[in-house]
Amino acid sequence: MPAGSIKRINTILYCRNWDTTVKFYRDVLKLMVNHKTEWLVEFQLVDNAYLSIANAANTSIQSSNGSGITLSFQVENVDVAQRQFREIGIETGPIKPIWGARAFYIFDPEGHRIELWS
Repeated sequence: MPAGSIKRINTILYCRNWDTTVKFYRDVLKLMVNHKTEWLVEFQLVDNAYLSIANAANTSIQSSNGSGITLSFQVENVDVAQRQFREIGIETGPIKPIWGARAFYIFDPEGHRIELWS
């Protein structure tokens, strides 16, 4: 693939707990829905980066049950983000130093690990 030829990025998570996982990304993480079908919801993360939640019951690819996947999101303030998640009842790990930054982890209903850092 020639350098600079990628124009759009979309990560697709195949989920057994599709409805609950879609609600988590829409209602808890407050991601904007860009496109929706009966079995897939695409969220816009930033300019040309997207995250799709696909219903594994309607696809040829099965759920990985969250195994081996980490979504890493840089946030403005990791302390504020952690407090906000805890206030709405989302269990978070402790804030730890990693790679010259500070980060904590949460998990979506399918078991995918989400790293929030600043």
